[in-house]
Amino acid sequence: MTAEIQASRHNATLILTLSNPGAKNALHPDMFAAAIEVLSTAERDDSIRAVVLTGADDFFCAGGNLNRLLEHRKMDPLKQTEGVDLLRGWIEAIRDCPKPVIAAVEGAAAGAGFSLALACDLIVAGKTSRFAMSYVKVGLTPDGGGSWFLSQALPRQLATELMIEGKPIAAERLHNLGLINRLVADGSTLTNALEWADELAGLPDNAMDRIKLLVREAADNSLSRHFEAERRHFVEALNHPHAEEGIHAFLEKRTPHYK
Repeated sequence: MTAEIQASRHNATLILTLSNPGAKNALHPDMFAAAIEVLSTAERDDSIRAVVLTGADDFFCAGGNLNRLLEHRKMDPLKQTEGVDLLRGWIEAIRDCPKPVIAAVEGAAAGAGFSLALACDLIVAGKTSRFAMSYVKVGLTPDGGGSWFLSQALPRQLATELMIEGKPIAAERLHNLGLINRLVADGSTLTNALEWADELAGLPDNAMDRIKLLVREAADNSLSRHFEAERRHFVEALNHPHAEEGIHAFLEKRTPHYK
């Protein structure tokens, strides 16, 4: 069976499905390149207002393929870095996408699968789903930005615990910590994510894109620099047609219609 990214549409939402039958949707470099290409196309397609990332067969992603990694140990170190860099490209494509990206997690998100979920703007997870930064269990260290995302989102001690022990953590605990946005019944994450995406599709994409940028840049900005970024985005947004429509609609007590 082939590891692939399946792309489909639901209203104004692009659905990307991780599919690797029989391997719990383990990742393959071919998936990385395909996902980057699809996200690049979505970025230019005004009819797409949101992206949902999910896994086939009620399972999000088991991470990397360990048999493939064993083969990589025989290669030159420069060759070994190619897969890591491709995953980085996919993570950056998710972060750079101007449309909101929602992870719909069933079953488990482990290793690089956890990193993929963390890269998304929003996470919807099944109540019994589990997350694991399990690299240490096989003598490896995180990739895909997993260590950065966890260090930004969680207290240092908890982030260290998750990575240094590699044990799974329940979705409910991550939800209580604020890392997961919505905890829903098992089997309903995709439906819930698509409903959320439909709601976001009615909001001004110009403002959402700028908010994504502000959130992404905040971790590296001093407060002074961030004030400057906020000022720039605010003035640019104020002069965009979406602000004119939104303000008029609010004052006129009607539903805004963004084009």
